[in-house]
Amino acid sequence: MLSIFILIGAYRYYAQLAGKFGKIKWHFGLLAIGIYLGSQIVLGMSYGVYKGLTDPAALEDVNYTGFSLVNMIGWVISIAAVWGIYQLLEKKFQKEHLQKPSIEIEKIGEVSESQQS
Repeated sequence: MLSIFILIGAYRYYAQLAGKFGKIKWHFGLLAIGIYLGSQIVLGMSYGVYKGLTDPAALEDVNYTGFSLVNMIGWVISIAAVWGIYQLLEKKFQKEHLQKPSIEIEKIGEVSESQQS
């Protein structure tokens, strides 16, 4: 249940970033969901392999829905991954925004039709 709230928050967080820089919001929202779920899958698989190698009998007693220390650490690491990639995207978009000439600068030399007549 907590993962659903994290996914909704990540989606909105990335959609706001996309809207701020004039990008397609839902593309970046889905990117956030993919980053979160991908990191959860990688962490889960890593932990499963670790448990399988160190204590194979413990794999039969795995609780997938409870609040365990491993789940909480996974949530924190996944949120950190979403936040870190957000920071990278924000810096990239700011650099792109600075390199583009502003619309107002482009319109300085233009003469409107009402001024010509």
